[in-house]
Amino acid sequence: MSMIQLLLFAVGLMAFMTLAYMAFSGPSAAKEGARRLEAVRYRHSDSTTDKVEAQLKKAVAARKPKMHQIAGSESRVAALELRLHRTGKPWTLAQYVYASGGLALAIAVLVFLKSGAALLAMGIGALVGAGLPHMVVGFFINRRSAQFTAKFPDAIELLVRGLRSGLPVTETLGVVSTEVPGPVGEEFKLVTERIKIGKSMEDALQDTADRLNTPEFSFFCITLAIQRETGGNLAETLSNLADVLRKRAQMKLKIKAMSSESKASAYIIGALPFTVFGMVYWVNPQYLGGFFTDDRLIATGLGGMVWMGIGAFIMAQMINFEI
Repeated sequence: MSMIQLLLFAVGLMAFMTLAYMAFSGPSAAKEGARRLEAVRYRHSDSTTDKVEAQLKKAVAARKPKMHQIAGSESRVAALELRLHRTGKPWTLAQYVYASGGLALAIAVLVFLKSGAALLAMGIGALVGAGLPHMVVGFFINRRSAQFTAKFPDAIELLVRGLRSGLPVTETLGVVSTEVPGPVGEEFKLVTERIKIGKSMEDALQDTADRLNTPEFSFFCITLAIQRETGGNLAETLSNLADVLRKRAQMKLKIKAMSSESKASAYIIGALPFTVFGMVYWVNPQYLGGFFTDDRLIATGLGGMVWMGIGAFIMAQMINFEI
């Protein structure tokens, strides 16, 4: 059996397993019944708590993405542009495409000159060209989101002080945009600019929430929406929200500290095979040269990488906790 036939067989087997899982994992009747009972309770209950919870669920449902995973994007190209915008860098879509294509071509040429296997070179080049820029963009997005989350409670506290001193909400948003440095000030500056050109405050905040896609800012938008419907002291509500966000950040740090040992073990176990392979290939290239020329060894290596990827994904899910 040639390598192409073996790869086609593996892809067909994975597709069959996926379709079988989708066929047998239908909706649960018990969960559907519980959901209907919960909807009836929210509809006919006179409790204030149930009414507030129903309004919260309604606000959350109204803010879910309609078409794509990244809210506010009407196509895959727009979703990619939105990801580039979230990095905070002046990167354009054309630069991203050129960088991915150039990296894929360079890696493919290097692997082909080293191994002589054209199919393997194209596969590795495509994998690196598509994966590495995506990982870099994700790294900058996560770093900017972490910076935003760290400063966002301070911005809410500044909003609370402005509201308690008698300033309107739009004025306090402008104060936050000038006083809080970093991504928080930049995003609130965009909010105030949208309000100045005629957008409502809720629409301006919702646009920012769709672009940021962070739970903390979504909580902020939902809190304002519920306060507008139910009334009450907005300053007190935002103060409670800031306290909740600070405690949420503290819990995340505790979980990060408790799972650091498991993460270090996962990194070491995941990097060890590649490190050993690289060192042995550097010392004795002929000993491992068959992995680049023999179809059976290439298929075996690809299968091992797939199973290692599955194991790394399982370990990542085991130490991933939602707060």
